Amino acid sequence: MIEHYSRIASARRSSVIALAVAMMAGAPALAQDQAPQAQPDQENADIVVTGFRASLNSALSMKRQEAAAIDSIVAEDIGKFPDSNLAESMQRVPGIALQRGDGGEGRNISVRGLGPAFTRTRINGMEGTSQTGSSDIYGAGNNGRSFDFNVFPTEIFSALSVRKTPSADVEEGSLGATVDLSAPKPMEQKEDFVLSMTARGVYNELSKEVDPRASLLISKKFGDSGFGILGSVAYQKRHIREVGYSAVDILSANANGGFCSPLGAPINTAGQTAAQLAARGVTATDCSTGNARTSDAAAYQTIQDLRRDDLASTPGSGAFLPRLPRYLNSEQNQERIGGSLSFQFNPDDDTDISLDLLYSRFEVTRRDNYIAAVSFARNASNLGQPMTSVRDVEFDENGSLLYGLFDGVDVRSEGLVDHFVSTFKQANLNYKRQLNDSLEISGVVGFNQSIWDGKKRLQTFIDAVDTDGFSIDFRDGGSTPKLGFGVDVNDPASFAYAPSLANGTVYGGFSFQGKPSKNTTDNMTAETNLKWTVSDAFSIKAGAQYRRSNFLSTFLNTYNADRIVQALPAGTTLADITTTITGVDKLWGNGAPSSWVAIDPDKWASTFNFDAVRYCGVECGGGRSRVREEVMSSYLMANFDLSDAIGFGVRGDVGVRYVKTDMLSSGYISVASATSPTGLRGQFAVANNSYDDWLPSANIVVEPIDNLLVRFSGAKVLARPELGLLTPTSGVNPTTRVGNINNPFLDPIRANTFDVAVEWYFRPGSLLSAAFFYKDIKSFIQNVSSQIAFNQLGLPDALLIGGNAVPTDDFTISQPFNTPGGKLKGIELNAQIPFTFLDGFFSNFGVLANYTHVTSKINYILASANGVPTVTTTADLVGLSPNTASGTLYYEDDKFSIRTTGNFRDKFIRGIPASPGSDLQGNAKTFYMDASASYNVTDRLKIIVEAQNLTDEQNRLYIDSQRQDTLFETRIGRTFTFGVTYRM
Repeated sequence: MIEHYSRIASARRSSVIALAVAMMAGAPALAQDQAPQAQPDQENADIVVTGFRASLNSALSMKRQEAAAIDSIVAEDIGKFPDSNLAESMQRVPGIALQRGDGGEGRNISVRGLGPAFTRTRINGMEGTSQTGSSDIYGAGNNGRSFDFNVFPTEIFSALSVRKTPSADVEEGSLGATVDLSAPKPMEQKEDFVLSMTARGVYNELSKEVDPRASLLISKKFGDSGFGILGSVAYQKRHIREVGYSAVDILSANANGGFCSPLGAPINTAGQTAAQLAARGVTATDCSTGNARTSDAAAYQTIQDLRRDDLASTPGSGAFLPRLPRYLNSEQNQERIGGSLSFQFNPDDDTDISLDLLYSRFEVTRRDNYIAAVSFARNASNLGQPMTSVRDVEFDENGSLLYGLFDGVDVRSEGLVDHFVSTFKQANLNYKRQLNDSLEISGVVGFNQSIWDGKKRLQTFIDAVDTDGFSIDFRDGGSTPKLGFGVDVNDPASFAYAPSLANGTVYGGFSFQGKPSKNTTDNMTAETNLKWTVSDAFSIKAGAQYRRSNFLSTFLNTYNADRIVQALPAGTTLADITTTITGVDKLWGNGAPSSWVAIDPDKWASTFNFDAVRYCGVECGGGRSRVREEVMSSYLMANFDLSDAIGFGVRGDVGVRYVKTDMLSSGYISVASATSPTGLRGQFAVANNSYDDWLPSANIVVEPIDNLLVRFSGAKVLARPELGLLTPTSGVNPTTRVGNINNPFLDPIRANTFDVAVEWYFRPGSLLSAAFFYKDIKSFIQNVSSQIAFNQLGLPDALLIGGNAVPTDDFTISQPFNTPGGKLKGIELNAQIPFTFLDGFFSNFGVLANYTHVTSKINYILASANGVPTVTTTADLVGLSPNTASGTLYYEDDKFSIRTTGNFRDKFIRGIPASPGSDLQGNAKTFYMDASASYNVTDRLKIIVEAQNLTDEQNRLYIDSQRQDTLFETRIGRTFTFGVTYRM
């Protein structure tokens, strides 16, 4: 096994209020980045523009002056970012698509079709990482470089910029974009003393709770000393409820051995020996002990006729059923707190030194409950699908189940408690000094740390074995089915919690999913830059940078917890350790039961003395892996402005960056041990890798006539693999029969990029633009899956304890490899139009709109045998939505502001390949509408009203590009916020 590792206006106010009732409004300052400079003199220049429109103008001014393609969002006021979190703000930026997680909250972003792993994020000029947890369907916790924006409260930042084209003086590592988050600084404030407070109440129609959200910012400049201090703090508490349907996976009827054959037909042995058949009670009349054969001959034959060994994903290619059809109820308690502290020394125009500190903590306890059928996920070893009779069945022309009625189905009430804490800390010193008329030195030294601490991830469940009359019904044409369980799921007596039988029958249980685990990423950056201004038209910039990243991932094992489920103590019944899940029928519908019984995790823990469980590390099979990455880089870049010499505007930058990366990774692989209390211990493995790159880049802006800009950009770029993929470790899940083997010898993803854009600033505060972008992705990283028997993996059988698999079972094993890439190209259209050309009331309106279309061709390996590709395909890049769009209509006068924003994201691939018989996992298209309104009661006091998800949109995940069978669909409901801001 070890040897195997060889290689991201007051006049018409009443009319406006009537409009607010009709449309409400939402959306932030979409705009664009860096180094503000005033636009040409505006008409009515004596009018001071504030609020939302001012933030748009500021960001547009930044965009216009930059040589690179940069878009920004600027806070409307002190401590007022436009959305509930940063990721949701950025979806207004052209080319950005929001990726949502649990509870529908924005988690991370895709830029121009490139997913979160391809986007780097800097905070106050220093690269950072941020990690949270999530449910498995959303990819659980990220493993290194991807940035989860929901860790941070928005109030502690004043601006964000999205850099879509690189320059030599900006660190490498992004194929999509570099996102810069900036916290406010004291010398940026207009007044010597600023105090701003905001308090909100947040209500969601599903959770039916009013939650607090508050922020405070204080800034003070000390006279003419050039010294200032600014501090901010923000707090939010949320109760989130999510309801819906989940299938986990869609499997071919072949996957677990088919169904129990009808009376008189040959017995379906599903690969069992005679002894196994006898032990499980398989006879001519019974599918298993006490479980009669009731399959209808015609229904059974329908499945037999559709089954195909090749499982090609084409119409009529098989019979596909949900693996775990279930209703879900998820409830989250969130607490988010963050703060910033900035000390700035700016004694003269030539000196700027600042020490910036930032902290954020995000704590989540999520309780998921499911009521499900589990037989379709099991093979004969756990008396699963081969012991299930099919009484009626109907499939569509693609082989997707439309209706099924089954007997001998095991029904499960499952609960999952996931408790994690994400923290982020950063300290950085930024400096800039003008040494003389031509020389400037600048730089940054900083440290940050991101910790994801998975304190508990515990699954508990109770089972009702061999229930009759379980039904799955899609026939009403909806995307999710109505489920009938054939048993009273609200009666504890319907279920059992007891040790499993020797024949494989399961009567409830628990598992430490993920176990107590922690990911820690420490980053250090030291950078120095020197700028030599040769003339007004030409300057040279050079610099060097050292970055170090340490990624440490650990998980603990249990050494004194009985892995085998214990019987309930004498005198204890299931009624004593269970609770009731209610309300899903009203909030979700679709046949959901009005209530179902579930294990109460606290009562269960008390009954079985769960607090006495002790944990251990690598000495008994726990995990510990590390990646230490050192990056040394230097660059040389020229900035030029030839406008005066040639009579029209030509400016830009051209340069090259050299970067060398050294990587050391280590980890432990679990092997059998006779001396360990768990029967396992860790065996150490280590690997080294190194590579270097020359990365040229150029950005040129031509202004042939006033207010018309044409941009050209070309560069060679790279994105490094996720840190978690580089550890020389492996793991398996005996319940789902999947596993992974990492690869510490992955090379980065490299690409050549080209961009061209036309921007017309046709009026003050206005923009019409179009951009074309092209990326030739030379290499890609993908997980290649193979079906391999567990006993061929070189792993100990002890890893299967607590699961339902045996050593001879086939596991789907995936390993990341560098594979051929492909081409990506797209267009981006953007409009920002204030209606200042109209008279009176209508001049206070404005619109923002953008649309992006992206296409790509990436070569994927769908299956392999012994590392050799056997099935390949060409498809879109993972995370790429072909079409995204955003539109905002706003109104703003001196007292009242209102806006509404709609965001559309086309379907996209979440994972490829998928399970056998399906080519991919996808996310259906979505349209979210948000709204915001505010009223200035006085110059200091403002009332705020906001609403999210006014359309009550539901997110749906599916499997297979043709069948598009639903994997997961949930409702998060509408959220309303009422607040007040006071400033002095």
